Amino acid sequence: MIPRLSSTAALLALCFALAACGEKPEPAPVVEQSDPSLVVADEAMMARVKVAPVALEPFSDVLRVAGRIDFDRRRMARIGAPVTGRVTDIETTLGATVGPGTVLARLHSTELGSAQLAYLKAKAQSELQQNAQERARLLFAADVIGKAELQRRENEYAVAAAELRAAYDQLRVLGMSQKAVSHMDKTGEISSFSPVVSTLHGSVVEFKIAPGQVVQPADALFTVADLSRVWAVAEVPEQQADLVAAGQTVDIEVPALGNRKIAGELIYVGQVVDPGTRTVSVRTSIDNADGRLKPAMLATMLIASRPTEKLVIPASAVVRSDNQDIVYVEAEPGRFRATQVQMGASSQDDRRVVVSGLKAGERIVVSGAFHLNSQRTGIDPE
Repeated sequence: MIPRLSSTAALLALCFALAACGEKPEPAPVVEQSDPSLVVADEAMMARVKVAPVALEPFSDVLRVAGRIDFDRRRMARIGAPVTGRVTDIETTLGATVGPGTVLARLHSTELGSAQLAYLKAKAQSELQQNAQERARLLFAADVIGKAELQRRENEYAVAAAELRAAYDQLRVLGMSQKAVSHMDKTGEISSFSPVVSTLHGSVVEFKIAPGQVVQPADALFTVADLSRVWAVAEVPEQQADLVAAGQTVDIEVPALGNRKIAGELIYVGQVVDPGTRTVSVRTSIDNADGRLKPAMLATMLIASRPTEKLVIPASAVVRSDNQDIVYVEAEPGRFRATQVQMGASSQDDRRVVVSGLKAGERIVVSGAFHLNSQRTGIDPE
């Protein structure tokens, strides 16, 4: 009985083996390796993104430099005393509006009185010598005196006339007007009082004077400035000095005015470097008809440098993720690869310079990159 069962079992094993040899083995399933940087966008996502090629464009860096508001030096004057004297009256106040010829103060000056007396003496002597010359000419014509005597009289008159001109010039230097000198000529009156007058139209922004004070011509008594235009001045580091030039556009932000931007252009770029600060001075002129800008106000100057060709992309194309700047590059239609880039300067029109990570001609997502990044990272943008 046992041998029969063993034969049957062997026969069944042989049949199963033959059946197995006649079947083809099934292939092992292929497991696709997923790329974590690749994002596949469906139709709904594609409607939310915009793709454009990267290109080289003229780009101007924006330099931010600290500055201040200052007087327009072409529209201000420091007014001193025309003579040495003592202040008797002050005719103006701080902030007053004055014009050319406006009397700001009056001085009593013995120096001016002495100069007027010298002028009157020189005038009398000149008139005396002129009369003597005329008489000598008549006498010479009548053959009463010789040629030598006539020449002596003419020389004496020439010297007296020169002394008169010198005395007149001295009065003008001491601040006397031509009208005042003419009045003294007619009346012979000497006045030791000298006015201190403004030389331009503007506001009195400073004065250093008090009644009874003795002042000299070297002393600056008043500062008058026309504040209808002012300067914004700044110091550009020498490393960036080559990026600025007269005529470039500039925006000025004044914190005291809520950082309102004031447009202008550079009118001056210094030709030398300050050895102490290693900076170059720049300035621009600003309209100040409303008087809101005050000299010495702090300001920030935003200077657009000379444009150079750089790889530039919109700021909207850059996504910040895991402390990295990411741009989505189109691998093929509907498939985008997250690419790390190094970004440089930004412009005022929301463009950014690409330092590394992209090449000209590559197509990137310029709008909707945030949605792609949210799909890749699994973070809901809402």
